[in-house]
Amino acid sequence: MPDLVVEHHGVPVLVLDAAGAPIATEQDALDHLIGGAFTRADVVAVPVERFDDRFFDLRSGLAGAILQKCVNYRIRLVVVGDLSRHLSTGTALRDLVRESNRGHHAWFVADLDALAERLA
Repeated sequence: MPDLVVEHHGVPVLVLDAAGAPIATEQDALDHLIGGAFTRADVVAVPVERFDDRFFDLRSGLAGAILQKCVNYRIRLVVVGDLSRHLSTGTALRDLVRESNRGHHAWFVADLDALAERLA
């Protein structure tokens, strides 16, 4: 499935294909997340599989850098899928997920239906 823009409750969402290029650097985030959504979507939904494992290791700084880029460009980031493998490694990621899901800039959801509910 190619990347596509869908609308949920009046909000345009760029849904990235799980089989697309990995997001392993800040430049990848600029190219695939920000560049892809910049003129056509307010939210970019990224399958967990697209992120390099370093994204989920908060000590690497990759998640913080990508989240900051999204905030700077006013693009909401939604990580979609099963995080259980990554959440079992420590509390820092669990804390980030919990705090992010309380806010408006980044969410972690199980599937696209959960994203649609959050946007309602």
